Amino acid sequence: MILEAGARGSAERTVGEADTGAAVGSSEFPILATPILLALSEAATIDALGDKLPSGSTSVSMRVHFDHVRPVPVGRTVFAKARLERVEGRRLTFSVEARDADGDLVGSGRIVRIVVERQRFGEYLPPQ
Repeated sequence: MILEAGARGSAERTVGEADTGAAVGSSEFPILATPILLALSEAATIDALGDKLPSGSTSVSMRVHFDHVRPVPVGRTVFAKARLERVEGRRLTFSVEARDADGDLVGSGRIVRIVVERQRFGEYLPPQ
């Protein structure tokens, strides 16, 4: 692997009706749902990896510790950033944070991803 601590990635999303807690069933409110915010943060970790994984490999999340601290209404944009903090063999530990367009913290935490062989991991998936 060519991965080293310090790699950075980002992702952004403008909150739509389908991204709300009310729409995904995680709350009754029409604000950014925690599962969507977490998915945005994971997208930033994937962006940080870019094309640095070995051929035939990918990564999957294995552990998440995340705090969602501020509501974001429909129409507002959220920006997630990830930084690769540690590379321990196949285990990749990222710090992540998300902010709104005003720069206010929306969420932060750590995401651990594991590098897996695509073909071998695919054997666990049901046939399509």
